[in-house]
Amino acid sequence: MPAYQQLLADTTEWMNPAPGGHWLDLGCGSGRLCRALWTKSGGQLAELVGLDVAAFNAKSFAKLRESLTPPPGDKLRFEAVDFSAGLPWDGENLFDGAVSGLAIQYAESYSEAEQRWTTDAYDQLLRDVHRVLKPGARFVFSMNVPEPSWGRVGWNAMRAFWSAKRKLRFLGKLYGMWSYGGWLKREARKGRFHYLPAETITAKLTAAGFTDVEHRLSFANQAFLFRATKR
Repeated sequence: MPAYQQLLADTTEWMNPAPGGHWLDLGCGSGRLCRALWTKSGGQLAELVGLDVAAFNAKSFAKLRESLTPPPGDKLRFEAVDFSAGLPWDGENLFDGAVSGLAIQYAESYSEAEQRWTTDAYDQLLRDVHRVLKPGARFVFSMNVPEPSWGRVGWNAMRAFWSAKRKLRFLGKLYGMWSYGGWLKREARKGRFHYLPAETITAKLTAAGFTDVEHRLSFANQAFLFRATKR
């Protein structure tokens, strides 16, 4: 769908994978951003790690590994991780860059004492990303704007409808996105997920230790794309 393609292109433009670099993809899904990183680096990354809570994406990474040129071998790997509990490494200065596509906003934490959802897991994840990045490394990620209009994303996608080979399947996916997006937005209103204003995200990144924070709109103007640097 066009909005997702726009976001992928905009995110790829802001990534700077250098040969020999070590990169991390948070909430990697089937690995589209990993593919973009490998391609943009000319297949010269030393390490590319995709983290996702869905263990079945290991199969997608197996297929991805076979399709990339040059073949990444063990340089590309998948780890099933729920980053709501933080990152699985204790060390510091491990990666030359990190990327995430509409994923870190779903780091969730619930306080039994306060009987409410909190931003604790999200804030800790930002601190963890800062910790595992090397000085000078960039963190490029996207998050939905407050109260995202999934209808607008769907309307934006309709321009691709006439060129779709399976039009009924296309409409089914469109309805599924709109329906699921509505549920996500309702949960975000409860504080479970984090569709935050840009100034709030900037403040949280600064509190985590990042500098040179900048952002732009993408995804049919329904998502912020952020770029920040560890100094």
